Amino acid sequence: MGKVVLGVAVGVAVAACTVAALVVGRRVRSRRKWKRVVGVLKELEERCETTVGRLKQVVDAMAVEMHAGLASEGGSKLKMLLTFVDNLPSGSEKGIFYALDLGGTNFRVLRVELGGQRSDLDPDVEQQPIPEQLMTGRSEDLFDFIASSLYQFVEKNDSVQSPITKLLGFTFSFPVKQTSVSSGVLIKWTKGFAIRDMVEKEVAGALQQALIRKGLNMRVSVLVNDTVGTLALGHYHDADTVAAVIIGTGTNACYWERTDAIIKCQGLLTTSGGMVVNMEWGNFWSSHLPRTSYDIELDAESPNPNDQGFEKMISGMYLGDIVRRVILRMSEESDVFGPVSSRLYLPFTLRTPLMAAMHEDDSPELTQVARILKDVLDIPDIPLKARKLVVKICDVVTRRAARLAAAGIVGILKKIGRDGSGGITGGRSRSDIKMRRTAVAVEGSLYTQYTMFREYLHEALNEILGEDIAQHVVVIVTEDGSGTGAALLAASHSSENVNNIQLI
Repeated sequence: MGKVVLGVAVGVAVAACTVAALVVGRRVRSRRKWKRVVGVLKELEERCETTVGRLKQVVDAMAVEMHAGLASEGGSKLKMLLTFVDNLPSGSEKGIFYALDLGGTNFRVLRVELGGQRSDLDPDVEQQPIPEQLMTGRSEDLFDFIASSLYQFVEKNDSVQSPITKLLGFTFSFPVKQTSVSSGVLIKWTKGFAIRDMVEKEVAGALQQALIRKGLNMRVSVLVNDTVGTLALGHYHDADTVAAVIIGTGTNACYWERTDAIIKCQGLLTTSGGMVVNMEWGNFWSSHLPRTSYDIELDAESPNPNDQGFEKMISGMYLGDIVRRVILRMSEESDVFGPVSSRLYLPFTLRTPLMAAMHEDDSPELTQVARILKDVLDIPDIPLKARKLVVKICDVVTRRAARLAAAGIVGILKKIGRDGSGGITGGRSRSDIKMRRTAVAVEGSLYTQYTMFREYLHEALNEILGEDIAQHVVVIVTEDGSGTGAALLAASHSSENVNNIQLI
C-alpha cells in the first residue's frame, strides 16, 4: 500500500514539474518574443532621433539648398520657382474680388468683399464637382464648364452686364511653369486629369478665353498655387508674415525673397524689390535627415521613387503608412499582435487621421487603439501592453515629422536672416542682432487638427531657435489660402496698370 501511495506521489510530482516546466518555457518564449518587439521599437527610436544638433544640421542644409536653387535652374533638389507675385495684400484693399480654386475633382468659386483696414473676411463660397468626362476630354470643354459656373455665381450677387471688369485670382494646383503673375504653362496633369491638348499650353489664357466666350467681363489677374495663397492670407492679417507652410496630406512652403538674391534671373526688377518664391520643399533632401528602413521601403514602392523625400517623412499622406510598416515588422518578428494580419500588407490601409486618433487616445484601456486595430487592420483582442506599444510607434513617427517640419521652417528663417544668426553668410553673434518680429502662416490638417504634431513642432522651434529668439517668431494659422488668399492677391494686384516685373 505504501509503495502505491509513494508511486502516486511521485507521479503527481513529475506531472507538476512537467506543467511548471511548460509554464516557465512559455514565459521564457514570451519574454524572448517581447524582447524582439521591444528591440524593433528601440531601433526605430534610434533611427528617428532628432536631437537639436541634428535639427540644426537640417536647418543649415535647407538654407544651403535654397541658395543653390536660387543660383541656377536644377542646382538643387529645391525648385525655388518664381511666382512673379511681388505685392502681398496689406489689409487696405477695397472692392469685390473673385477666386477660382481648381486642384482636384471639385472646384470652388469665391466672392470676397473688402472694406480696407484689414476688414473681416466672410467670403461667399460655392463648390462643384467636375464631371468625370471633362477630366479626360478637351480643355475647351472643361474651361467652358467652369466659366458657366462662374457666370451663374456672379449673377447671384452682382451684375454680369457691368462695364467694370471683375478681377479673378486663379489657384491652379497642378505643376505649372510660371511665366508672369497671371500666366503659366501646364507641365503635366495629376490627380486623375488627362486632358492632352492642355499640356504645355498657357493655363490662365485658356480660362480667359472661356470667360470671353461666355460674355463675362472678368480678368484673370493672378495665377497662383495654394501655398502662395496661404502667404497672401497670412500677410493680409499680419504684415510681419514672411513665409507660409502647408502641412496636410502633402506639404510645401513659400516665402518672400529679395529680387537681388534670385541669381538665376539676373536683371530681375520689381517695384517692391522682392518676390514670393515657391520652394516646392517636399523634394528637399539631405544626408542629415534621420531615415529608416521603413522610409526606404516606402520610397522604393511609391510611384515616384527618389522624389519628394522630405514630404514622405513629414506629410499626412505617408505617416500612417510608416506606422503600418513598423507594426508589420513587429508582427513578423513576434506573435504579440497574434497571427500576421493580411491587411498589414496593404499599403496605406492605415490613414494618418486614424493613426492620430490612436496616438491621442487617452482612455485607460486605450479603447480607440483597440477599435482601430480591429476594424482597420484586422488585429483583434491584443493585450493592453501591445496597445501601448502601438501608441509609442505613433509617437516616434509623429515627433520626428513635426520636428523636421520645424527645422524646415527655421531653415527658411535662416536664409532670410530672421533666425537670429544674421543669415547663412552672417558671422555676427546673436547678441549683435536685434530680432524683428516674424510671422509664419501655417495651414493644413496635420498642423491644425493633430494636437501632438502641433505641440512637437512648437517645442522644436523653441529648442532650435532658443527661447530668446523664439519669442519673436509667431506661427499663425490661416484657413483657405487656396481660395480667399487668391482673391486677396487679385485685390493686391488690382491697381497695376503695367507689369511691375521686368527683366533687363
